[in-house]
Amino acid sequence: MKTYGVIMAGGGGTRFWPLSRRQLPKQFLNLSGNDIMVNETFDRLEGIVEPGDVLVVTGERHAKITLDSMKGRVDEKHILAEPAARNTAACIGYAAMEIIRKYGDGIMCILASDHFIKDVEAYREVLRNAIDTAEKTDGLVTIGLRPTFPSTGYGYIKSEEISGKVYRKVSEFVEKPNLETAKKYLEDGGFAWNSGMFVWKASVILDYFKKLLPDIYNCLEGIGEAMNTPKENDVIKEIYPAIPKISIDYGIMERADNVYMLEGDFGWNDIGSFDTLPILLESDENGNVSRGNSVLIDAKNCVTYSDKRLIAAIGVEGLVMVETDDAVLVCPKERVQDVRKIVEKLEAEGMEKYL
Repeated sequence: MKTYGVIMAGGGGTRFWPLSRRQLPKQFLNLSGNDIMVNETFDRLEGIVEPGDVLVVTGERHAKITLDSMKGRVDEKHILAEPAARNTAACIGYAAMEIIRKYGDGIMCILASDHFIKDVEAYREVLRNAIDTAEKTDGLVTIGLRPTFPSTGYGYIKSEEISGKVYRKVSEFVEKPNLETAKKYLEDGGFAWNSGMFVWKASVILDYFKKLLPDIYNCLEGIGEAMNTPKENDVIKEIYPAIPKISIDYGIMERADNVYMLEGDFGWNDIGSFDTLPILLESDENGNVSRGNSVLIDAKNCVTYSDKRLIAAIGVEGLVMVETDDAVLVCPKERVQDVRKIVEKLEAEGMEKYL
């Protein structure tokens, strides 16, 4: 059975403001110094999925920049442009319907565009096993990450070993826990971080939509009926914004009865905010991470990101300092999750030019 890559590239990346903007969100930024994030995600599929079998789901406003930024990696017909952001269930259902209606059934490897993977070969081996599991079991397969510390920022997956199998049976999805609970999960050993990476047959996930999310399935069916016809784009623009908003985790994964997990240990991280840049960039002897021009004196555990101008700081600790052409961000590292509040305030005050 043919394998397809589905890269979800529709996020806004508001916690990376002022680097991430409406017209150039995080997935199109080169944060590592190697390539933009969506290209790194694509390139990791080498040897797993043929380049011509990768689809990218993104917002309508980002369809052109996706095509331009991916430098010929993805054909224009494989860029699925969402007229409205409707969360991951709609995004994944749309891609599944596209595959079924235009190419026949196949295995879908669903990946976020903004993850970091250190050990690419180990990652590919897990994906190969996940594809084999999805094909043989007709189940929903997810990749869990071996926890390295009691994180309160990730959801968890509880699973049980199946004798003689490389995959495990999922018994429960758990929302982000408090610190005490996260410590218990780590000690228990039967919990993994929820990576948000999924593998399954397009036909299987659509059956689950029909069973568990019939309202969304009816919308997807309406779109599917218009595929390969002259009215396809018009129907998508009409129906897609009406699809109910729900994540694939809430809508299907937590309610499905045939879910398996493969555990990965390949140096994964969800690059969600500036405090994760030390994962991508080297730190100096004082724990500072810098990209671009900076001069730091008596500074410790700081993150600086300079687009053009020099960032200079003296006697500071635990700060994030980011400079772009039209904005400067300064905040404590422990408050980086609140950067999105800046974006919300700019929106509320009509300061569109900074968005």
